[in-house]
Amino acid sequence: MAELMDLLSHLGDSLQQLFGLLTMAGSRFTNNLGESFSSVSLKQWIRLVTVVGAYLLIRPYVLKHATTRQQAQLEKEHEADEAARAEIQPNHLRGQIDIPEDSDDEEVAEGAATATNWGGKARKRQRQFVKKLLDAEEQRLADLQEDEEDKDIEQYLVG
Repeated sequence: MAELMDLLSHLGDSLQQLFGLLTMAGSRFTNNLGESFSSVSLKQWIRLVTVVGAYLLIRPYVLKHATTRQQAQLEKEHEADEAARAEIQPNHLRGQIDIPEDSDDEEVAEGAATATNWGGKARKRQRQFVKKLLDAEEQRLADLQEDEEDKDIEQYLVG
């Protein structure tokens, strides 16, 4: 019980010191702010008003220029995306699936070095599985095509 009382008294002392520190910081801030405004000369006031006025006059033009540049950049990116989507390659028409390359090493080199590489082995297994499926499908299609060619040749030989 005595330890609890000591802990509470220590907590009270700490809060009192924190409050004293905050009041001291507040009084120093108000004193320094008041002194900084009262000790400014006429030349410094004129300079301050000139700088603030110039900022207020130039700011809308700078924002307008930045907006037009950003809009032009976004339109350029949008056109590039549209052009990339508009390209139809023969493999897309045939339904060929793109296989992602083994890029685990590149990802680590590009900046993911600090993060853990969760699921790297699973992605590699998935890529290998997709490659095996595509190879099997290509083999099946090649066999089917050979069978059809054999039937065409057989038709000419028999007939």
